[in-house]
Amino acid sequence: MRAIHSIAELRCWRTQARVPLGFVPTMGALHAGHGRLIDEARATCASVAVSIFVNPIQFNASEDYARYPRPLESDLEFCAARGVDMVFAPPLEEMYPQPQNVFVEVGPVADAMEGRFRPGHFRGVATVVLKLFQIVQPDRAYFGEKDAQQLAVIRRMVQDLSVPVEIVRVPTVREPDGLALSSRNRHLSGGERTIAPLLYLALSAAQRSIAAGSRDVEAIKRAALTVFAGDPRVRLEYLEIAGDTDMQPVQSVDGPVRVLAAAWVGGTRLIDNLCATPP
Repeated sequence: MRAIHSIAELRCWRTQARVPLGFVPTMGALHAGHGRLIDEARATCASVAVSIFVNPIQFNASEDYARYPRPLESDLEFCAARGVDMVFAPPLEEMYPQPQNVFVEVGPVADAMEGRFRPGHFRGVATVVLKLFQIVQPDRAYFGEKDAQQLAVIRRMVQDLSVPVEIVRVPTVREPDGLALSSRNRHLSGGERTIAPLLYLALSAAQRSIAAGSRDVEAIKRAALTVFAGDPRVRLEYLEIAGDTDMQPVQSVDGPVRVLAAAWVGGTRLIDNLCATPP
């Protein structure tokens, strides 16, 4: 496996890489969820590239950016063990040699849920992903369903800007108790870890309500919110039912939807979602 830190060296490597080239963009602190993305790319592409870059322009709080884990050496070992051909791990000044003046504005797909509570987040995500696509020139890029709104944003960006990359959706990887794998889970204390699965249980309650035939969004939300009742240690930020591709909140469940939520457990913010289909 080759670790590359400069755009110039990567472009040289790209001319020699076998095609199709699969690409997994990450911010590091890799876990089994990233492993599934890499495995999917490895199974369907001749070459696999992974990027590791903690992107400052997608963070709303500077302290959140500062505390984001950066275990680069273990991340490189993780990638090598899974047959990755190249890891692009640029320093900050390589990706942003000067203040960024041009950004990707992603429109309504980014307005609700995460866009409401993290203004500017998806502008930063879309901008860095487009930069990485320009640098790496992949044929396919792999994104997890755990970040469903991010996936929708990237799909819309690729479509609207005619970016020649196939976006591949990969299912969420979960712990046995349902907690979605996330780099942020490492910040949970032992006690917080025991209650973190409540987020998944609430989404599952909404999913069951929809599967049973409920179309009333408020009734479906109430079914989910009962899971949190009596446990103030979980602070719900939002629970929404939205279209799977446009991420627009729906007034009635008339087809497949995505149930999305964000909650604080102690000082750690967790997000998760489930697909739900009425009978």
